[in-house]
Amino acid sequence: MNTIFAIILVFVGCCSNVVFLELLVRDFPGSGNIVTFAQFAFIALEGFIFETNFGRKKPAIPIRNYVIMVTMFFTVSVINNYALNFNISMPLHMIFRSGSLIANMVLGIIILKKRYTNTKYISIVFVSLGICICTIMSAKQVNVGQEVTEEEGFYSFLRWLLGIGMLTFALLMSARMGIFQETLYKQYGKHSKEALFLQRFLLLASDIYNHSVLFSQSAPVEVPLLGKDVPVMWVYLLMNVITQYVCIRGVFILTTECASLTVTLVVTLRKFVSLIISILYFRNPFTAWHWAGTAMVFLGTLLYTEVWSSIRAVLRPEEKKKE
Repeated sequence: MNTIFAIILVFVGCCSNVVFLELLVRDFPGSGNIVTFAQFAFIALEGFIFETNFGRKKPAIPIRNYVIMVTMFFTVSVINNYALNFNISMPLHMIFRSGSLIANMVLGIIILKKRYTNTKYISIVFVSLGICICTIMSAKQVNVGQEVTEEEGFYSFLRWLLGIGMLTFALLMSARMGIFQETLYKQYGKHSKEALFLQRFLLLASDIYNHSVLFSQSAPVEVPLLGKDVPVMWVYLLMNVITQYVCIRGVFILTTECASLTVTLVVTLRKFVSLIISILYFRNPFTAWHWAGTAMVFLGTLLYTEVWSSIRAVLRPEEKKKE
């Protein structure tokens, strides 16, 4: 029952989180900082109350290590959200972030001196080609349907390239954070729910304040439980924060109840469902080439996690006995 409950949390929380994020960035593309701030503030408050018992519980992992990890996580979150301000569509954003396997493998080889099977190398080729196809096709659509001068079109394309660069950097930083976290857990044991609650938003305070003002000026919508009108952007932000927390909790429960292979499969399927919702509900442009690239990304992901071998082992247990 815990597994089923966790899967429901992952699909409901993560998929709806993508919807509310796109509702936010559709009207205010530069709202990534205030979204990150709200998410951090919520997680910090929840963790401070329930995980550290109002600061009375001492963390198992030294504070200095958490400082490094939180700084990495903060950087990745800000850059990923802010990249949407640089002509990056939500479908491309989701597909590009699926390239975490590539970043993890590259850094694993460089830093941890890991070696992988031929199947995993082939899977990475699939993921890389899929992301390249989607990226190239998205580049051709940067100014589609817009009447722009040659100079404006070139400037728009440069912004798009900067967005791709930001996503690439965030991908590598996220992989490096995963390696650092893995090293800490080997040394101190797993403490996934611990968190360090630091305020690192001083440099972004001006942008956060400006978007707070803009959010307050958005169209009002009646909230049934309150019986009052609230600016719709604040409702979207609140729902984004809540659904992100539900998503994270679902993944955490799943990791404690299932093997890593099952977790990867569920998360991969969730990403695919989120992509379909983004394309259909928000009518984001998606060509046949995009579908081909997406298929290659997900096929490569499933190949990397050796899902096919596991399914075959379940369906044909006699083959395993012969071995």
